[in-house]
Amino acid sequence: VLRHRDRMISRLKTMRHRKGRMKFGIQIPGTVEEALKLDNEAGNKLWQTAIEKEWKNSRVAFKLLERGQPPPVGFKEITCHLIFDLKLDMTRKARYVAGGHLTDVPTHMTYSSVVGRETVRIGMLMAALNGLELLAGDIQNAFLEAPTKENIFFYAGDEWKADEGRVVVVVRALYGLKSSALQFRKHLAETLGNRLGFKPSLADPDLWFKPMSAKDGFKYYAYILVYVDDILIIDKTPMRFMDMINEKFKVKPDSIAEPNSYLGADLSKVQYQDGSYAWVMGSANYVDKVVKNVKKTLEKYGFEYNRKLSDVNYSPKQPFTTVSYRPELDTSMTCNPNQVTFYQNLIGILRWVVELGRIDIAYEVSKLSSYLVEPRTGHILQAIHIFKYLDIHKDNELALDPKYQYFELPGAIAERKKLMKEMYPDAKEELPLNAPEPRGNSVQINCFVDSDHAGDKITRRSQTGILLYCNSAPIVWYSKRQSTCETSTFGSEFVALRIATELVISIRYKLRMFGIPIQGEANMFCDNEAVYRNSSFAESTLKKKHNSICFHRVRENVAAGVITVVKVESGSNLSDMLTKSLPGPQRKYLRSLIMYCEA
Repeated sequence: VLRHRDRMISRLKTMRHRKGRMKFGIQIPGTVEEALKLDNEAGNKLWQTAIEKEWKNSRVAFKLLERGQPPPVGFKEITCHLIFDLKLDMTRKARYVAGGHLTDVPTHMTYSSVVGRETVRIGMLMAALNGLELLAGDIQNAFLEAPTKENIFFYAGDEWKADEGRVVVVVRALYGLKSSALQFRKHLAETLGNRLGFKPSLADPDLWFKPMSAKDGFKYYAYILVYVDDILIIDKTPMRFMDMINEKFKVKPDSIAEPNSYLGADLSKVQYQDGSYAWVMGSANYVDKVVKNVKKTLEKYGFEYNRKLSDVNYSPKQPFTTVSYRPELDTSMTCNPNQVTFYQNLIGILRWVVELGRIDIAYEVSKLSSYLVEPRTGHILQAIHIFKYLDIHKDNELALDPKYQYFELPGAIAERKKLMKEMYPDAKEELPLNAPEPRGNSVQINCFVDSDHAGDKITRRSQTGILLYCNSAPIVWYSKRQSTCETSTFGSEFVALRIATELVISIRYKLRMFGIPIQGEANMFCDNEAVYRNSSFAESTLKKKHNSICFHRVRENVAAGVITVVKVESGSNLSDMLTKSLPGPQRKYLRSLIMYCEA
């Protein structure tokens, strides 16, 4: 059955022939001629400027042989060409790339430095918690700083003008080669490790840490986060490390500053009256740009089936047009290939907006993401409506607040934990033996978990929603359909609690491997009385055998001191927003508790 499913999906994909390419609603050229044509139509020289800039910077990667001189023995012939892209700030970018598909390198040589987004949020939280500063920098033409390991050449094309036809040997890690990203990472690792004294974390190899001590004796870790060629340094005086990096690499001078944006997210620092501060992450600028581009695309094309932006019924209270809308019940027309491409672009943008902190649309985007292969026109209308919703509520932000939360837990909780430990005497938390020494202020973990039983009207599977905090900073938000069909609310809630437990175990491991002290057990807030009692009281027995794995997995972690399950009222469960489409008033209330700035 699975093989049959994969064949069906493969055939659907091959049917979708993409005509042109768009990103953020802007046409991306495929050739130099097309790029210049788009400039003429727009009345500017954005693409031409990008081409000239790339041609100037990339010449260092090539060794031009004399005319008539044959290629070196043992070298493989490839092709090179210009490709075009659009950066997160809407800057046009041209890149001279090699035909990496023509080379055959081992899989282990295709790695690139991409720091995890959870790691970035944790880093910003620790900066505020330990009183550290942030400094960002962008390495110019990063890959071209490293030598290539591949023996390759190509014949100069017409873009080389007078040198057309001559043999060009690639001597640097040119973009497009499968091994270039790893070669640059190795080159950068030599500087970060040998010169700066940092070590990569085993939990995220693109986070580098180094034990430091402040003048007052406070012990902490300095961190360097690497996202391909973007450097983010967290330290008391981060400029000293940036200067050392700049001696080996060319860091763009105008990029060296306290970041006001990172990976598309707007960043700002909020100062509190007690002298502490928090980094605030938003997506207003990104949302503003993509909404404008989507509007332009709709005005120009009307997404190609005689329907315009005005056809979308608008309600500013929720992302979907109505609370009762269910994507799985949509029976509108199936999209044509152009509409499929447009829909996939919209969902790709929305998924990144969710990663930038827009938790309030995570559920709706998760539901629409299930129809990327074969969407319907009704799904496009709902995706457009989400952009309308974002246009109104563009200023919502997340504060990565270091403040601790204090909860009144039941008085008998210590006795209940003791009885649970007697029930599972061998239960203990698995601690990494190679974790670095904990330094800095400790972190408290709080997690809200919920599920919408049988929320999918077709498959009757439930939706899991999880919102995980470190102190008062949202670090992980999770909205996903469960992989099993549960016959009761109890079953779906216990599955969600088990998934949340796994996430907590994962984040505790990551914090320990970053050298961050953890403050006691993680508080798990759920709103189901039966699940709370079965996971907290040792004398509770399970009558549904098919839920036994989730049942014992959660209880063992309670006995091991990893989590403490706490009952919370349904109206105050913050993860409720991640399981279903909520009415306007309830959505506004929960959003005001999660989001830093309510619009």
